[in-house]
Amino acid sequence: MRNLVVIFGVCANGAWAEVPRVSVDIAPVHSIVAAVMGELGQPDLIVPPGASPHGYSMRPSEARALDQADLVFWMGSGLSPWLEGPIESLAGDATALDLLARPETQVLEVRDGATFEADDHDHGHGGDDHDDHGDDHDDHDDHGDDHGDHDDHGDDHDDHDDHGDDHDDHDDHGDDHDDHDDHGDDHDDHDDHGDDHDDHDDQGDDHDDHDDHAEVVDPHAWLDPENARAWAAVIADELSVMDPDNAAEYARNAAAFSNGINELTDEVEAIVAPIRGRPFVVFHDAYHYFEHRFDVEAVGAISATDAAAPSAARVSELRDKVASLGAVCALTEPQFNPAILDALGEVKLGEVDPLGATLEVGPDLYGQLVTNMATSLSKCLK
Repeated sequence: MRNLVVIFGVCANGAWAEVPRVSVDIAPVHSIVAAVMGELGQPDLIVPPGASPHGYSMRPSEARALDQADLVFWMGSGLSPWLEGPIESLAGDATALDLLARPETQVLEVRDGATFEADDHDHGHGGDDHDDHGDDHDDHDDHGDDHGDHDDHGDDHDDHDDHGDDHDDHDDHGDDHDDHDDHGDDHDDHDDHGDDHDDHDDQGDDHDDHDDHAEVVDPHAWLDPENARAWAAVIADELSVMDPDNAAEYARNAAAFSNGINELTDEVEAIVAPIRGRPFVVFHDAYHYFEHRFDVEAVGAISATDAAAPSAARVSELRDKVASLGAVCALTEPQFNPAILDALGEVKLGEVDPLGATLEVGPDLYGQLVTNMATSLSKCLK
C-alpha cells in the first residue's frame, strides 16, 4: 500500500507560527486535523489509542491541552457523553465543533435487531446518496460539501452513546461511564448500536417510535471517507478564520487530503469488489458507515451491546440467519471474547479496529484504518 502521508500530500513548506491550539477527541478525527494542519502545527489528542471514547478520565496533560485549546473538534456527546462537561468547563472560550451535527455530515440511523431486517431501507441523512459509494471522485474537489439541509440530525446526542443508544446496560469495550474510566461504561436504556431498545433486543421493531432521527443517529460517521473529506474542508475553514495568514496552506492541505480520499476510496473499492454480496456478521454494529459506503452490508450483529453477552433468543435468530445465508465470516475486535461465536457454528473471524488503536497517531492513521478494515473483511470472506 502506498505511503498515505504522500497520498494525503501534507505540505512541508509551512513554518511553525502562532497557529490555533487544537484539541481532538479520537484518533481518526485527529488524523484528519493533523493532515489539514500539516507542518503548521500539531493537534492534541484527548482520548489516546486503546482507550474507550465512551468513558475516559483525562490525564492532567490532556486536561491542560483542552484548557488551552482555541478549537475543539469532536464527534459529539453521542460518542463521548462524558466529554461535554470538560469542553464547557475547561474549553469554554474555545470554538467547539460537533462534527456529527454538521450539515455536511452524511449520517445513518442505528440498526435494530439481530438481523437488521427492519433497517434494510438504510435511513441516510445529509449529503449524497450512499448508494453511489463515492462515485465520480473528480466531482469531490469541494471536499464533500453541499450535502443538503440536514442541520438538525446531530442534535440530542446526549440521548445516546457511541452507537446512538442504550446507555446504562452496557459499556463500550468494558468501559464505565459513571466513573469516566478508561474502561467502564454502564449506561441505561440506550444499548450499543441501537439494538435492544426497551428490551426488544431480538426484534429491532417499531421504527415508528423513532420519528426523531437525531435520537438514533449512529455516531461512527468517520468510517465513511466522504465524511472525512467534508470534515477536512470544515476544519480548514475554521482554522483559517482564526489564522487567516495561513489560510492558503490549510486550503492546500485540505485539497491534498481530498485527493487522498479519492485514491483511498479507489483502493478500498478494488479490495472489496471480489467479496461484495457475500454475507457476514459483526460482533456489534460499529461499521455501518463503511458497509454502506462500499456496498458490503452485514446481515446482523451477534451482540446487542458491545459489553453484555447476547440473549439466547438473539443468538438463535442470528444462527438461523447465518445458516440460511451460508455466512462464513464474523468481524470482531481485539477486546471481544471470540468464544461466543461458537454458538453460530463454523464462522471465520476477521479482526477490525474502528478507532485505530494499534496504529501510529498522525495524518497517516485515517487511510490505514479504512484500508485495514477492507483488507480484514476481504481475507475473512475469501
